[in-house]
Amino acid sequence: MNAHDTIIILDFGSQYSQLIARRVREQHVYCRLVPCSTPLDEVRAAGPKGIILSGGPSSVWAPGAPDYDPGILGLGVPVLGICYGMQLMAKLMGGKVERGAAGEYGPANIEIIQPDPLFLGCEPTERVWMSHGDRVSALPEGVEPIARTPTVEIAAFADRRRKLYGVQFHPEVSHTPRGETMLRNFLFRVCGCRADWTMSSFIEEATRQIRERVGADRVVCGLSGGIDSTVVATLVHRAIGDRLTCIFVDNGLLRAGEAEEVIRMARDEIGLHLVAVDASERFLARLKGVTDPEQKRLIIGDEFVRVFTEEAERVGGARFLAQGTLFPDLIESQSAFGGPSARIKSHHNVGGMPEWSQFELIEPLRELFKDEVRELGKELGLPHPILHRQPFPGPGLAVRVVGEVTPERLAILRNADRVVQEEMEAWEHYQTIWQSFAVLLPVRSVGVMGDARTYEFAVAIRVVTSRDGMTADWARLPADLLERLSTRIINEVDGVNRVLYDISTKPPSTIEWE
Repeated sequence: MNAHDTIIILDFGSQYSQLIARRVREQHVYCRLVPCSTPLDEVRAAGPKGIILSGGPSSVWAPGAPDYDPGILGLGVPVLGICYGMQLMAKLMGGKVERGAAGEYGPANIEIIQPDPLFLGCEPTERVWMSHGDRVSALPEGVEPIARTPTVEIAAFADRRRKLYGVQFHPEVSHTPRGETMLRNFLFRVCGCRADWTMSSFIEEATRQIRERVGADRVVCGLSGGIDSTVVATLVHRAIGDRLTCIFVDNGLLRAGEAEEVIRMARDEIGLHLVAVDASERFLARLKGVTDPEQKRLIIGDEFVRVFTEEAERVGGARFLAQGTLFPDLIESQSAFGGPSARIKSHHNVGGMPEWSQFELIEPLRELFKDEVRELGKELGLPHPILHRQPFPGPGLAVRVVGEVTPERLAILRNADRVVQEEMEAWEHYQTIWQSFAVLLPVRSVGVMGDARTYEFAVAIRVVTSRDGMTADWARLPADLLERLSTRIINEVDGVNRVLYDISTKPPSTIEWE
């Protein structure tokens, strides 16, 4: 039983499932995202105050469509079904779901036709975001419609006696302006949750759990200098003190001056015991000739573990490896907690240890989002530059050199990225940016420099804004800044004669190119 009031979210594969979790956490209510196939006994054992059924890409009538144990509805706790979750609720309760003649995708206006705790604080007509093909056409006994649209008679329903609710729209997305109000009503007015999920309480619980699990053993922590691994290192150090050894690996895939800065920060500003290892030659040797991005990530992850294993032996042996895996890493690397959503890309720190490794993993942040980690770092007293350092991928520049990674191509990218970092950090709105970096493309183009023909590489600049890295929008940089970036890169970086600006959002693109 969790110490906090808990909301269980059953994942039916929606691209928005993680957003539901984000919205619940923003209200300081603890939640877990689990596969829709989670056995009833496991859900009951979690002692949830309420359950949310996510949307999903399937039709309830499709062969093999995701399902759940109908006993969920009989646990005596409130349930909110969203989109596919609503349709499946209606079907399993004895209602009717019809295949729509045409889908409904995008903004719509719902009319609230009955007052209900779910809609307290809402206007009689509210703008919402729809994304569905099927629709509920008849409700089970004891269930009433509480909202409709001009094309959907049952846009929301309620069984007030059993506190079972369904909404055809997506309250978790920003395109539903009062969606946060509706979710807050479900959490507090319907479920009666306490807003007690805070980072200060997380520190106490995580420290205790780490201390109990480690016992008298030692821990090594892979420290990259980013906020995730730095918070993990600080948290573990608080729990076990000098039985933690942090290992910083220069894999040859870092940005200019990064190794020196990370070592100074960890030792001088935070006071961690840090071992620095130059393993650049062995990483580049293993990456020679490799072009597939998934293979790059797997090779880099494997080599990291090999270095950590060797260094752990040098410091007297360590049973545990601590690393900064986050919830978004899990979502992109695999179906979240085994749910039906698709894998986007592997993360070097996700998927467990190789069979040959003796390490047991400590991943205290694996259910947190990036902004929660920053809040946690603030509670731990980390310096401002660390808290607001832009995310940097674990595989480093290897996934920003599209194609084969070579020392020559890395040098070009480092120089181009140096220009991007200098110009962006000098920009007055730099703090609004989630990530800004350069990407070296595997294409050459013809140019003219000094009346001579050139045939050199193209560099793409990627600058995005985001709240938590799960979704992102390209930054509308001013024309004069874009001009300086292009001019400086072409003039200062040998081997580049063309600069592009990436205006893709996530989704459908990812933030990184590989």
